[in-house]
Amino acid sequence: MGNIAISADNIGKMYKIGTPMEHHDTLRDLIVGGLGRVFRNGKPNPEHNLRVRHSAHTLHSVRDNTFWALRNVSFEVKQGEVLGVIGRNGAGKSTLFKILSRITEPTEGRVKIYGRVGSLLEVGTGFHPELSGRENVYLNGAILGMRRSEIDRKFDEIVAFSEIEKFIDTPVKRYSSGMYVRLAFAVAAHLEPEVFIVDEVLAVGDAEFQKKCLGKMGEVAKEGRTVLFVSHNLAAVERLCDAGLIIDAGQVRFKGEKAEAIKRYAEALRGKESRGYFRLQSEAQLQELIASRIVEARVTSSGEFSEGGYKTGDPLEFHIDCVSDVAIRAPTLVIGVDNWLGQRIVTMRSSSCATNVGRELLQGRFGFVCSVKDLALAPGEYRVELGLEIQQKPVHVENGAMTLQIMPGNYHGAEADSVLGIILCKQHWEYASWAD
Repeated sequence: MGNIAISADNIGKMYKIGTPMEHHDTLRDLIVGGLGRVFRNGKPNPEHNLRVRHSAHTLHSVRDNTFWALRNVSFEVKQGEVLGVIGRNGAGKSTLFKILSRITEPTEGRVKIYGRVGSLLEVGTGFHPELSGRENVYLNGAILGMRRSEIDRKFDEIVAFSEIEKFIDTPVKRYSSGMYVRLAFAVAAHLEPEVFIVDEVLAVGDAEFQKKCLGKMGEVAKEGRTVLFVSHNLAAVERLCDAGLIIDAGQVRFKGEKAEAIKRYAEALRGKESRGYFRLQSEAQLQELIASRIVEARVTSSGEFSEGGYKTGDPLEFHIDCVSDVAIRAPTLVIGVDNWLGQRIVTMRSSSCATNVGRELLQGRFGFVCSVKDLALAPGEYRVELGLEIQQKPVHVENGAMTLQIMPGNYHGAEADSVLGIILCKQHWEYASWAD
């Protein structure tokens, strides 16, 4: 085991469906949640001890209201290896990373990790909202087992990388999601963990910061540290990683050379994603965690839905239906269109609309419609990501919610062809002669 950084042996994670799931972002939340279960009206709850003592038996015996997020997952990661973990939404990637980060325990199986772990999971995990950025840097360092002198030595470098010097003494609850991610990544990458785990949170940052983060992860890998990286950007996986791990339906489907992993994943997506239509699966399970969510989406052209796809130059409408269990103001709907390597081609945001869509107080079911006058995509297959933001913070993201099949069509007088590239543009040409 001398060169092994992570060893996962038949790990599984099961949740109960139909009852509120525990979601602890901080140690304080875990302690408070635990005390709340043990004590009811100031008295110990005897049912709590009974339930915990027999939890494994109870969960296994009630099969009609349980869900295995992971099952029979086994793999090894070598020291210094950069592993790209890829899979569809709901495949179990985030659950796996929470187990590896010791945020949650597996229902079965075991994991061995050799070395200090630094994790960057969903936005908000690991930071205390009431503390300033400076205080959270020291708190995270202490959790990682670092001495104050070590954190002092790295502090200026962390702040410089995050580019939020002006706000370092501001409580992080006032940070935007982008600021949160900048500081969280800087802390996780610079406090010298032997194992660095990064979930798909980099999608929150701007393109320049994403490039900066990928460069930093490359540096970490060259230093011989182990990196586990989840991303729907297959081009980033191809550039950064040594190997690929595909997870589907809570199980490992492939682990090996990155090019083969990317090829297999892209082929699987073509067979599974719905063309031009999305409906949220297992909404009853999701609503326990997400109060505001996207539940349905469809793409039409001139009011008509086509399973076969649309032509370059067609007018398109994206219809997105959402549900919120609580009253919210100014939600933003984000539509991202990616190519099959996961590279972003175009992003459309309702907040950029001059008509102030969705500025009123909303609750229950509501919807958005985004209209594109003439589609400027060259023929090919594209993936559509849907995201719902509240006060500039993502609350629900569906990567690869739909595929968009674009066929050759007439674009401003010219027949579009896939060899032309990805984005088409209106053109006007004139002949100019410089002859005497």
